Amino acid sequence: MAIHYDLEHRVFHLQTPNSSYVIQLIRDGVPVHAYWGRKVTNAPWPGMLKYEERASFSPNPYPDDRSISFDTLPQEYAAYGASDFRHPAYQVQLADGTTITELLYESHRIVAGKPLLEGLPATYVENQDEAETLELTLHDAKSGLKVILSYTVFASHDAIARSVKLINAGTQSLRLLRALSGSVDFKHDRYDFIQLSGAWARERDVVRRRLRSGMTAIESRRGSSSHQQNPFIALASPEADEDHGEVYGFSLVYSGNFIAQAEVDQFKTTRVSMGINPFDFNWLLEAGEAFQTPELIMVYSNGGLGEMSRSYHRLYRTRLCRGQYRDQTRPVLVNNWEATYFQFNAEKIESIAKVGQELGIELFVLDDGWFGHRDSDNSSLGDWTVDQNKLPNGLEDLARRVNKLDMQFGLWFEPEMISPDSELYRAHPDWCLHVPDVRRTEGRSQLILDLSRQDVCDYIIDAVSSVLRSAPIQYVKWDMNRNMTEIGSALLPPERQRETAHRYMLGLYRVLEEITSAFPHILFESCSGGGGRFDPGMLYYMPQTWTSDNTDAVTRLRIQYGTSLVYPISTMGAHVSAVPNHQVNRITSLKTRGDVAMSGNFGYELDLTQMSEEEKTEVKRQVKQYKEIRHLVQFGQFYRLRSPFEGNDTAWMMVSEDRSEAFAVYVRVLGEPNAPHDWLKFKGLDANAQYRLVDSDDVYGGDQLMYAGLPIPRLYGDYLSYVWRFERV
Repeated sequence: MAIHYDLEHRVFHLQTPNSSYVIQLIRDGVPVHAYWGRKVTNAPWPGMLKYEERASFSPNPYPDDRSISFDTLPQEYAAYGASDFRHPAYQVQLADGTTITELLYESHRIVAGKPLLEGLPATYVENQDEAETLELTLHDAKSGLKVILSYTVFASHDAIARSVKLINAGTQSLRLLRALSGSVDFKHDRYDFIQLSGAWARERDVVRRRLRSGMTAIESRRGSSSHQQNPFIALASPEADEDHGEVYGFSLVYSGNFIAQAEVDQFKTTRVSMGINPFDFNWLLEAGEAFQTPELIMVYSNGGLGEMSRSYHRLYRTRLCRGQYRDQTRPVLVNNWEATYFQFNAEKIESIAKVGQELGIELFVLDDGWFGHRDSDNSSLGDWTVDQNKLPNGLEDLARRVNKLDMQFGLWFEPEMISPDSELYRAHPDWCLHVPDVRRTEGRSQLILDLSRQDVCDYIIDAVSSVLRSAPIQYVKWDMNRNMTEIGSALLPPERQRETAHRYMLGLYRVLEEITSAFPHILFESCSGGGGRFDPGMLYYMPQTWTSDNTDAVTRLRIQYGTSLVYPISTMGAHVSAVPNHQVNRITSLKTRGDVAMSGNFGYELDLTQMSEEEKTEVKRQVKQYKEIRHLVQFGQFYRLRSPFEGNDTAWMMVSEDRSEAFAVYVRVLGEPNAPHDWLKFKGLDANAQYRLVDSDDVYGGDQLMYAGLPIPRLYGDYLSYVWRFERV
C-alpha cells in the first residue's frame, strides 16, 4: 500500500518510492498539512505538528485551546476569513454575498489506480497497480459546498498528482472566485524560488531568487500558459544544485491562465499554491453542479534539480504523453517555412523534398500558406480549403509526390484562429472572442475563435478532419499565434462571461481529444509562436512541441536547457535553420547547429536545394548520426553538465535506461585566447562498467568518465561544438 490511514491519530501517509506526504485531521475534522519530504517509515511521530499560542492578532477558532490558530497552522486546502489571513486555496461567494466557508472532514476513500479527470488532460495509469489515489471529501455546513481533494501516488514515479473537485451540494447557487489545484505550507522560508520566464523567441530562462517576506509569484493573464511564464515553479534549498540538495517542484497540467505563488508570512513559514489564475475568473456553480480543477504534479527531490527533472521526464514521457508515438522514435523532418515562407508551389516543395530524401530525411512538412488565398499573414485563417493557385492538383497530389520519394507528408494548421479577411468571418462575425460594441484587437491580422461555443468547436473538428481525410497526412503542426483580448462570448449570459477563458480551454481540449483520437496514425506537434504553450496540458494530446520560433543555435542553448528543467527531451522540436539566422542574424557553423538540434526531435528548416555539396555531405552525416542516437535522445535519461546561464559554455548528455550507451554535447560560445585546459565530467553512467568512445579504440571506466572526466578539445573560434558517444563494452 502506498497510502496508509492511521485511524487512531487520523493521519494519512502517502508514499512514493522516495518521498512521503502526510496529512492529519485535527479537532472536528480540519485537514492540516504535516509533512512533505524525504521518505519516512511511519507517521505520525511526536512533534510532527507544533502548537503554540500567539498574539491576539492570530485569532483562535476554538476558545478551549488557544494554541490553535489557522493563521499559524499549516493548512491542507486553506480558506480565508476564519482566522487564516494568508492567501487561500479557494474562495466561494454564497447566495447572501458572504465569502466565509469552513471545510471539515466528511469521508475519504483510497482506491487502486487513478480516476480520469472529466474534460481535462491529466497523468494516467495503464494498470490499476501502478498507483493509488486518496479522495478526501470535505464539507462546509452553511453553504453545502463539498470539496474532494484527490491525491495520486505512483508505484514507480516520485510524483504526487493533486486535483480538486468542488461540488455545490446545497440548494442555492454559489460563485467560485478562486479554485486552485493545490496548496502546501512549508515550515520555514529558507528556499530559492525557481521559475522559467522569457518572451517570444527567448522562452524559459531559468530565474532563481531567494524568497523574501510577502509574495513571490508568477502568472499568465494572456489566455494561454504563455511565452512569458511557464506553469512551473520549484522551491530549492539555497545550496541545491544539479546533483545535491532538496527541491520541491510544482507543474500545472493546464494550458490557460494560471498563477503560482509562494507567500512568506510573519512567522517565516511559506505557503505555495498553484492553479487557474483567479484574476478575471469566476464560475457560477448552480445547485448540483461541480467544477474540476486542473491537475498539479508535485515532485520532491533529495538529489538536486537533476533528479527532479528526471522524475518529471519519466512521468510525462510515459504517463502524460499518449498514443502510438509515445514509445516510437520520431522521424527526421524538413519544414519549408524559413525556406519559402508563403511563396511556393508544388514543384518547389517537391524539389526540397527530393533533396531531403537524398540526404536521408524522412518527413516533409508543408507550413503556412497552403489554404484560402493566403499569400501573407493577413488573410484566410478559418478557410481550410486548398489554394488552387499554389497547389492546382490539391494536397493529395502533393502528398503522393512526396510519398513516392519514400518520405512522409505533414501539414501546418492554425485552427483556433480566424482572419477578418476570410469567408468564415464574413459568414460568422460573432464566432470570435469579442465584447459587443468594443473594438476587436487584432494580433498578426487575426482574431481568436470562441472555443467556449460548441458550434465553433464542431466546425473546427469537421474542417480539420476533412483535410486530414483528404490526403495521406502523417504529421500535423498545430499552431496558435496570439493571446486573448476582449475575452467574451456571444452565447454566455452576463453572469457567466468571466468563465469564458476557462471554457475556451475546455473547448480546446475537447477538440484536441476528438481529432487526435480520430487520427491516431498522425504525429501531432503543438506550437504557439514556438513555445507560447509549451505545457503539460498540450503534451497530453500532442507528444511534442515546437520549442521556440528562434532556431539560432546559441540562443537555443538557454531555451532547451531551461525547458529540460521540467519537460522530456522527447517533447522538444529542434531544427537546423539557415544562416545568418532569421531571428538574431547570427552565423554559426552547420556542425554546431546540428549538434544543438540533435538534443530534441531533429529536423531542418531551410531550403535544401540551395546548399552546397559540402553542406549536403554534412547534413547527410548529421541525419545518419541522429538516427543512430535518437533512441537515447527520445527515451534516455537526461543530465545537465554545464549551464548556459552560468558561463561561456554549455554541456548535457543522454544516457540509455540500462546505462549501456551515452551521447554528450558540448558547446563553447565565444573563443578565448590562450585558454586554460578544461575537463568535462560526465554523469549517469555505470561506475563499474567499461565504455568505448565510439569511432575510436579508447576505453574508459565509467568511474573515470564521471569522476575524472575527459579533456575538452581545443576549439578555435566562436560558437563551436563537440560531441562524445560511448558504448559499454
